[in-house]
Amino acid sequence: MTQTRQLFGTDGIRGVAGEFPLTRDSVYWIGRALGHDLVRVNARARVVIGQDTRVSSRWIADRLLQGLASVGVETRSAGVITTPGIAFLTRSQGFDAGIVISASHNPWTDNGIKVFSRDGYKLPDARELAIEKEIFALLDSDAAPSPDSTPEVSSVPGEEDLRHAYVRWLAGSVSTDLSRLRVAVDCANGAAAAEAPELFRALKIGTTFLHCAPNGRNINENCGALHAETVARFVSESLAADNVTAEDFVGENQGRFDVGVTFDGDADRALFCDANGRVVNGDAVLLLAAREMQSRGALANATVVATTMSNMGLELALKRSGIQMLRANVGDKYVLEEMQRVGATLGGEQSGHILFRDGEATTGDGLLTALRVLEVMARTGKPLADLVSDLKVFPQTIRNVRVRQKTPFAQIPAAQSAIAAAERELDGNGRLVVRYSGTEALARVMIEAESKEQMDRLAETIVAAIRSELGA
Repeated sequence: MTQTRQLFGTDGIRGVAGEFPLTRDSVYWIGRALGHDLVRVNARARVVIGQDTRVSSRWIADRLLQGLASVGVETRSAGVITTPGIAFLTRSQGFDAGIVISASHNPWTDNGIKVFSRDGYKLPDARELAIEKEIFALLDSDAAPSPDSTPEVSSVPGEEDLRHAYVRWLAGSVSTDLSRLRVAVDCANGAAAAEAPELFRALKIGTTFLHCAPNGRNINENCGALHAETVARFVSESLAADNVTAEDFVGENQGRFDVGVTFDGDADRALFCDANGRVVNGDAVLLLAAREMQSRGALANATVVATTMSNMGLELALKRSGIQMLRANVGDKYVLEEMQRVGATLGGEQSGHILFRDGEATTGDGLLTALRVLEVMARTGKPLADLVSDLKVFPQTIRNVRVRQKTPFAQIPAAQSAIAAAERELDGNGRLVVRYSGTEALARVMIEAESKEQMDRLAETIVAAIRSELGA
């Protein structure tokens, strides 16, 4: 029987900073267990670490570094850097592992620990489970970590050369002049604030930055990819203020912004808005990217890997272009596993994690995604709205229910009955996905239907059933 991981979720270890598993002692033991895992393979293991802008990121990173150092692991810090930045540095500079302290899109009170192996990929589930067993063994031991027993190490400000190497790689991936584009960029008061300004300046892109002043407690606060409407509103209000139409944007650049881009807290994903301020999600980016890659023969097997949450409209639009869409479980690591299984070079999630495997990237990278979208706009001379205009989405809703515990839905009769009734009613003319979040205490109910009325009614019935049994 497959064992279930208790600490590692779909994106590393995550929780409330200061509470288990992110207490000072438990973080130390996590570092020590990770170190043991590394030195078993290489006695002189080297690790690069980075972090986002949360107030807790520094002490968590420093405590983790103490645990690693206690077993002889050499560490270098990139300071505040995006998650894909650490993935790049790990594989390009020969580190045995890369570690990121971040809780991505979660509130500032949360934090997490993400780990990349030496090839720049996230750890497979089996390896996470083995590390987890050692963590619990250490936690159960009588020994207590002492702050005085380990060297004092600090994760920030980190080495600027490491961050610059990542930015140079991103800038070097661009072969199109982007200088005529005007872009509004929301950095979510997160890790993108450390690299995005340098990157966009290097490419001479006319950019206005929003939420680029992190204070440790404002990451993702009414901004960033979780609130794509924020940059969309900024772009649309700028359009209204200039009293011009969106058609003025690409080409002569008479208006304010061609596009808006918004990252999450660790910038491994990006969402967009068009020149009129309409949000463009990851499904639309997959459609745009798939067609562009297909046109230059880079879309391997004419296949895109999406997830169970991607809209049926994407599947139909891709099919019209002769492209098949496969669905993986939610989580970019599972998208990547399916991509590797079928040999696909493009995959991603509606939430904005996009994985390009026609180059060197090994994980979703919001900055890289932004550059790829901007390149398509610049090369074609078309506004973003035109590039995705034929994506006709089915009405879709995603409802979140905060839960006390993640009991299998099959063990909740009321919920199971509501789910079965909805599936019978949809009868293939819509989709239903009910799952638990891998990073939060939430049940997610996603429904697509032919009408908004049907969608809302079925969703509310299922949500009510789950809330009555498990609601926090």
